[in-house]
Amino acid sequence: MNIKEVAKLAGISVRTLHHYDKIGLLVPTRNVWNDYRDYSDDDLDKLQQICFFKACGFPLTEIQHLLESSNFDKNQAFELQRNYLLHEKDRITTLLDTLERSMQDMKGSLTMTQAEKFKGFDFTKENPYEKEAIKRFGTKAVAQTKEKIDSLSNDGKQKISDQMNQLFRDLANLKDENPTATIAQAGIANMYHTFNDTLGYHYTLEAFAGLGQLYVQDERFTENLRQYGDGFPEFLAAAMTYYAQKT
Repeated sequence: MNIKEVAKLAGISVRTLHHYDKIGLLVPTRNVWNDYRDYSDDDLDKLQQICFFKACGFPLTEIQHLLESSNFDKNQAFELQRNYLLHEKDRITTLLDTLERSMQDMKGSLTMTQAEKFKGFDFTKENPYEKEAIKRFGTKAVAQTKEKIDSLSNDGKQKISDQMNQLFRDLANLKDENPTATIAQAGIANMYHTFNDTLGYHYTLEAFAGLGQLYVQDERFTENLRQYGDGFPEFLAAAMTYYAQKT
């Protein structure tokens, strides 16, 4: 299938498929006659997995790690995704019930307690299925990093936060340099070793490059990094990718 057919079939944009190709998440073969993208049945199966994981709240970088893991098993992935969607179904059903009862309460046909008004809401919980995916498919860097940070005291977490802020301030001074320049790469090398040797994040070069892509793909990271200057997330992404490729 060509890219327009796939976009229509999956309900996503051609631009999104171009992006998946660019970051190596879904790379179709190229037609030898016109260099157009040709999507095989295997490509469509992989795209389905990407769509399911996205529907389950996983960021693209984590999806890529999962799909490329030597431990990845499609049957287990389907089971994981089904459990998550069933969990979401129950949560949404509860929220709809809370909404319906709130409308009746507003009209005076019933009276809700304050606790009942918030039934189904919980913005403090993390995605338990992301943890399960990490456990099953072996994205150890993410798991080890999270476990280490969670185990720290408040003072320890503040110390890491201060180190990260200083590191990013130093790197932001380089954002107008060419990401492949010697001075920029020296800064990124310091970043890589700080993450692994000082903070204990255990990033492989591949995971480090993936983290750089997350800085420009996930709005939460992008917005946070822009406090250090416009163009800083894009600089980091390019410089980290180059560092991982050349090291």
